[in-house]
Amino acid sequence: MNNIDKVKKLMQSAPGGIITTAQLTKAGLHRGYLHNFVESGELYHFGRGLYVQSSAWEDDFHLLQRKYSRGIYSHDTALYLLGYSDRTPTRYTMTFPKGYNALSLKQEDLIVKRAIPENYDFGIIEIQSPSGNLIRVYDLERTLCDILRGNGSDIQIVSAAMKRYATSKDKDIHKLTQYAEQLRVKPKVLRYMEVLL
Repeated sequence: MNNIDKVKKLMQSAPGGIITTAQLTKAGLHRGYLHNFVESGELYHFGRGLYVQSSAWEDDFHLLQRKYSRGIYSHDTALYLLGYSDRTPTRYTMTFPKGYNALSLKQEDLIVKRAIPENYDFGIIEIQSPSGNLIRVYDLERTLCDILRGNGSDIQIVSAAMKRYATSKDKDIHKLTQYAEQLRVKPKVLRYMEVLL
């Protein structure tokens, strides 16, 4: 089996049609082979070290998170992914740790939020994207606190999500209160809960 065949085999086994230069290096192959596949139209370059098969079904949520591994889907985007908003976000929102700066981030059509280290790590869960790939998103309680904390979220979306949460059998008021305290939105959360419960 020659090197081109080895690259083709890697491409065939690549989940979601995504192949990285790191995978080639690990297999002992030169990353230059990927450029041959880009020139032939079989692959396209998505980001630094990240290539996607042209025939693959494009999953924006998965690809963006592969490109920006420190980004966690949050706010309105998380509400949508968790099934608590019917409104498909026109721009995705991702939260990054404070101090994280990727130059290409400024060129993406993303809403970028920053969190201090102690607030960045908690509430992260893995779910399936609408296309079935695993992505990281903040859980519902964290997301509700985030949207109450900031500005820019549509009040109708916030109200609808809070009403739905209050009537959900899966709600965890204890966790919501803990998160609200850590994120300093406890008075807002309690106001909503007093009205809705």
